[in-house]
Amino acid sequence: MITFPLIQIRLHWLFAVLTATSLFLFHSLVNASPQYELVPVQIADNVWVVEGKRENFSRDNGGNIVNTAFIATEEGVVVIDTGPSWQYGKALHDIIRETTGKDINRVLITHHHPDHTFGNQAFDVEKLYALPGTISRLKADGDAFADNMYRMVGHWMKGTEVIVPPNQISPGKLTLGEHEFELFAMTGHSGADLVVMDHTSGVLFASDMVFFNRALTTPHTPGLRQWQQELEELNTMPFSLLVPGHGPISQDASPILQTSAYLDWLDTLLQESAEQGLTPSEIMSTPIPDQFSDIAEVRYELVRTISHLYPEYEKSALQALANDL
Repeated sequence: MITFPLIQIRLHWLFAVLTATSLFLFHSLVNASPQYELVPVQIADNVWVVEGKRENFSRDNGGNIVNTAFIATEEGVVVIDTGPSWQYGKALHDIIRETTGKDINRVLITHHHPDHTFGNQAFDVEKLYALPGTISRLKADGDAFADNMYRMVGHWMKGTEVIVPPNQISPGKLTLGEHEFELFAMTGHSGADLVVMDHTSGVLFASDMVFFNRALTTPHTPGLRQWQQELEELNTMPFSLLVPGHGPISQDASPILQTSAYLDWLDTLLQESAEQGLTPSEIMSTPIPDQFSDIAEVRYELVRTISHLYPEYEKSALQALANDL
């Protein structure tokens, strides 16, 4: 009989230890920051790209859906975009150092969308550069973007803050050592879109002006036709490799041509639907043309585009009808 209290004490002690251990492990898992497994691929001499997934934001991918890049020059590394979170930015910063062994000269932010800018705080803020329109748009939309990103990707965003580049850049030539770049200011995708031509390597970084095998996004476009016109300019640039904002790297103009064809289909669909008086829900069930059926997220982005842009097409159709009366 005298052994039962001893057994009971030991059981209580064991239970307490197991409970404390479980709580510690649970707390550690909840508070642990997930890790991005970024793999830089060298596509030319001194040029590397980290290709993102052709998906939408999710808690599985942590927002790693964007292509980022870095170029090693005699005066340091040029980084193109910083990714969707502080954790991504830190991982990118680490692989740049491991890959090149050089300091970062500057970071070029192509536009204000969160998957391209929310890794900014992992870099020296004084080395962040963007177009004036990108800076103003990030100031205006950054907090709302952050709220949305925390909802969509969850714990991957832990510690992420909106950091606005303090340095404005202008279109034109940029020379670092013997490395020659040319910067172009466009508007089609977001209203302020930086395109970077690396003349030394022949690589064109088209940013989100070009999507490839991933449906393009349209919430901040000033107009599909304006986007189309700027793609015509892009298509005149000589390059050996093209890096789109999303999707695989290409040795030819296929990404530009696909983006252009998709924009033309969207514009025609929305214009003709408005002229016929169709409702948004009717258009959302439109069959996807065969040439675009294999593009990732095409149905999802069609629905988003209709919600973003169709009201303006309806307004134009009604105005044309009123002018005919």
